[in-house]
Amino acid sequence: MAGTGSVLDGCVFCKVVAGRAPASRVADEPDGVAFLDTRPVFRGHVLVVPRRHLVTLGDLPAPTLPGYFALVRRISLAVESGLGAGGTFVAMNNRVSQSVPHLHTHVVPRTRGDGLRGFFWPRTRYADDTEAQGYAARIAAALTAGA
Repeated sequence: MAGTGSVLDGCVFCKVVAGRAPASRVADEPDGVAFLDTRPVFRGHVLVVPRRHLVTLGDLPAPTLPGYFALVRRISLAVESGLGAGGTFVAMNNRVSQSVPHLHTHVVPRTRGDGLRGFFWPRTRYADDTEAQGYAARIAAALTAGA
């Protein structure tokens, strides 16, 4: 079952973690495994996954957050220094647009003029400050409620 097992048989990322699927590994540590994306935005695009099968960021147990995100941070710095990148784009999808239903963080090398324009989706604006404050209040209330 998603979010509860250590390896889900049908999950390609679980197979990579277990060494049962090929991957160009960058790191294999207790906090996670990092490997090259097979369909990179740019060469050197790395995916970082927790060892345990989890679907979304909300499924990641709070005690494991520091170790997992420390690994993501180290991978981001290594992509920059190892590839001479000007920076990185670090992103995560939760359910929507998540092509593999196993929590993963993208670390994409960036350089000025690389052709990537902002985010991968259209941007919008709030009608006014009142509308923006309404959205902020709804999110803050859910945060207070323990969402």
